Amino acid sequence: MLDLSPARADEEVMAPQKTPDLGHDRPDRRGAFRLLFFALLAVGAGNTMLVSAILPPLSREIGLPDWMAGAIFSLSAAMWAITSSFWGRKSNDWGRRPVAALGMLGFSVSMLLFGTFASLAMAGYIEGAIIIFVCLLCSRTLFGLIGSGTNPAAQAYVADRTARDKRTEEIASLTSGFSFGAVSGPAFAAAIGAVFGLLTPVFIISAVAALMSFLIFTKLPEKNPPKREVGLPRKDGKREGDGLWRDPRVLPFLIFAILLSIVTGVLTQTFAFAIMDKIDVDGAEAMQFTGPAYTVGAAGTLISQLVLIPRLKLTNRELMIAGALTLSVGAFLIVPTREFAVLVLAQFFVGIGQGLARPGFSSGASLAVGSSLQGNVAGLVISANGMGFIVSPFFGPWMYENVHPYAPFIGAGVMLLFMAVFARKVFPANQVMDDDPDEPPEIYD
Repeated sequence: MLDLSPARADEEVMAPQKTPDLGHDRPDRRGAFRLLFFALLAVGAGNTMLVSAILPPLSREIGLPDWMAGAIFSLSAAMWAITSSFWGRKSNDWGRRPVAALGMLGFSVSMLLFGTFASLAMAGYIEGAIIIFVCLLCSRTLFGLIGSGTNPAAQAYVADRTARDKRTEEIASLTSGFSFGAVSGPAFAAAIGAVFGLLTPVFIISAVAALMSFLIFTKLPEKNPPKREVGLPRKDGKREGDGLWRDPRVLPFLIFAILLSIVTGVLTQTFAFAIMDKIDVDGAEAMQFTGPAYTVGAAGTLISQLVLIPRLKLTNRELMIAGALTLSVGAFLIVPTREFAVLVLAQFFVGIGQGLARPGFSSGASLAVGSSLQGNVAGLVISANGMGFIVSPFFGPWMYENVHPYAPFIGAGVMLLFMAVFARKVFPANQVMDDDPDEPPEIYD
């Protein structure tokens, strides 16, 4: 088994080695990438299992309105969006490893506090909708403030150590951890919660995140520091990375990421409510139906990112178009049916669509800039991923409850069709990689 300890990594770097060819696989990095894959899997699983499998039945059991359940997630997403770019920059200064480890620790503490407050509310020790709302919101805010550090640091770590012609495939492999966790987390919560109690999955994920934080900090190799943003302050007092979100090379990818996060947030947050109302189940019983549906969605994500992307060799634009169209099929399928099998099929299309679209814009943004800005652009991409969830509760649970149960799904489907057209019109058929005069990323570790 690969020893990932920093000491061992230093020895390997100091030992005479043949410099690997650009674009060739580095087996000695598989263990490090795999560790970050599982870290993002834990983050994705814990994040979506709360909003999809736990918050809907929990809110009805403790008397919170549906919109409050959505607002808890929305406000924490605002913190995520604000701080992700900050942590991306900090990973340039402190290193990818400490920022990723700190993010996992913040995530662990956030889940622990959420589970504790929710348990006290269910036992009657905390009463009143407003007080319960504030307690749960504070625990989730901690995740938004600190837990947002892991994703940009992990993506920048992989970008540092990946040849440009392999960037899409490697970032797809990394983000498949978060995407797989996002669709499998509700299934995990449903399976565990139905047997051991609604909040048991929360405490399990908290423990897993704490372990991942320890492993990243002690085992992830990082001999070479990240390349800093190049250049001294300009005449306007700003560095090269300032205002990167306005860069025409990056901005279209951020727009697509924000729109995708809105529609995936809507589909994620309202699907459990749709299951409960269409199948006429509630509480813990609903988990027996949401669990298998989310499991099929997780399978769709795995198929797209571990089978389709490596074999089809699609461009970034093709990934975004195919992902948006596939997601739209899943959104529209939910509208007319009350059949559980069709709802499961819809989740399968949602899983495949997310698995295709997310690597498309993530790797595309990474390829658009040079090596000194990988932390900056990773932070912006992760921030964009969170921005959509700020408003998605108003397009999701609020519209479901106050406009029409079909409204969120129809709206999401139409937006996805627009996104496919946007990707086809805005992005070039073959993305031109930004010329990077710096040394190739293979010098790292």
